[in-house]
Formats: sequence, structure tokens, C-alpha cells
Amino acid sequence: MNYLTYLVFRGFIFLFRFIPFRLVYGFADIIFCIVYYLAGYRKKVVFENLKHSFPGKSEKEINRIAKGFYHHFADMLVESLKAFTMTEDAVIRRYKFINTTFPDDFYKQGKQIICVAGHYGNWEWAGIAAGKQMLHKPVGFYKPLSNKYIDQYIQKTRVQGRAKLASIVKTAETFKTDWGEPAAFYMVADQSPSSVRLAYWVNFMNQDTAVLHGPEKYARVHDYPVVFASVKKIKRGFYTVDFKLLEANPVQTKTGEITGRFMKKLEEIINENPEYYLWSHRRWKLKR
Repeated sequence: MNYLTYLVFRGFIFLFRFIPFRLVYGFADIIFCIVYYLAGYRKKVVFENLKHSFPGKSEKEINRIAKGFYHHFADMLVESLKAFTMTEDAVIRRYKFINTTFPDDFYKQGKQIICVAGHYGNWEWAGIAAGKQMLHKPVGFYKPLSNKYIDQYIQKTRVQGRAKLASIVKTAETFKTDWGEPAAFYMVADQSPSSVRLAYWVNFMNQDTAVLHGPEKYARVHDYPVVFASVKKIKRGFYTVDFKLLEANPVQTKTGEITGRFMKKLEEIINENPEYYLWSHRRWKLKR
């Protein structure tokens, strides 16, 4: 069954190879109608998250954001599939790094860095786009899939050039690996922890929120500077990434300080354009 699923998956990838973007987004419009109007995919979760995050907004405003989210969600699905057959240069035209000053300075000093981001905009193209736009060697973390055939295919295709993928199961070993040059460890770190025991607590989007502390933990252990990747959606299929320094000397910070700054930065970009955040995630399932 796993191999059959893999073949169907590869069939979709093959199909998307020959479809231009204007038609790809036509598929996205169809997907939007299905997940929003017919299936109602996680609508209860989405609306609850939005209402709690924006208590001052009217029902009309909440509906507008929710609808915008589902449109973007559909775009993300087709962009993720399209990424398997896009060249590195093709991705860079659509996913531009506009400020790499802080990362580049650390590279010239021979320092590895941790780059944190949230589930905002498009995070799927980052690994492909980073190789030619940054001096650091990009190392991205991902959660291995249960289907070994699809997992192996993703490892071969979702990063290109100098970029590498590393399993979150081997996070500690990854930070100790000699990559031959200073590396930038990319961590999408706004998901909910698996348990309260593993959580830091911050006020995020007007709610008491349990957050992961992995990026901060490894930054303080290895004294790696931390930068935030601020993603902005310019228009359909086009993004920019602006890197902002969170902390140059992690060992000098207090517990939770770097994590708090990261979540604050993420909150700022969400408030600017909330429809581009992953509202379907059960972000606030844990209670203190």
C-alpha cells in the first residue's frame, strides 16, 4: 500500500512538471472551493483560533481572514507540489532573500547560526532558495514520513545544491556534525509542544501559549547566533525573506528570552497579514 501511495504521489508530481503556474493556481482555486465550501476542512479549529487571536475584530473581519487563509492554504498545497520539479533558479525568482547582512557577517566570522521561522507565508521553498542566496550552508530540519518511499524521494528533491535535510529525530547529532563550512540551521519552531513538560509559556496572539524551546536550547548550548526569517507574500507565488537578528550572544541571555523575542517577531508579521498564517493547526491545544 505504501508503494502504491508513492506511485500516485509521483504521478501528481509528474503532472505538475508540465503545468505552468497560471494553470497551477487554477487548480488551487478548485482546491479552495473543496476545502472551504464542501469539506469544511478544520473550519471549527480555524475560526476558534481566529476569534481568540483577534478578540476585537468583527465577525465580518474574521470571515474575511478565514477565507483569505483557505485561499493561501490552497496556494501552498500546489506550490509544495510544484517545488519538486522547479529548478533552484526558478525558485529564487519567486522566493528572494532581500537582506542577508546579519547571516553573512557571521559566516565571515566563521560562525554557524540558527535561523528560526514560523508557519507563515511559504516555508516549503526556503530550503531550495537558500543555497545560492546565503553564504552559510543551509541545513533544514524535517519530520520523517511513515511512508519510506515518499520520505526518500523528499530527501532527494526538496533541497538542492548545497542545502541539506536533517531529521528532527537526530537534532542533537546534526548540530555536532562537521558540515565543512559554517552552516545555517533552519528551524520552523512555532508548533505546539508534545507536552506541557517541554513547553515555555508566552503571551502570543492574545493567548497564553505553550511554545517549543529547541532553537533557544541549542543556541545557548553551542552559542550560535539566532536570526529570524521574516517572510512576506508580495503576490500570488512571490515571496521575500528579510533576516532580523534576535541574539548574537545566546549564552548571555536568560532562559526563555530568545524564544519570547522570536514569538514576538512572528506575532508582528501575523498581525500585518493574518491570512498567511497556518490557522488550521491546533496551536493552543495545551493549557498551562
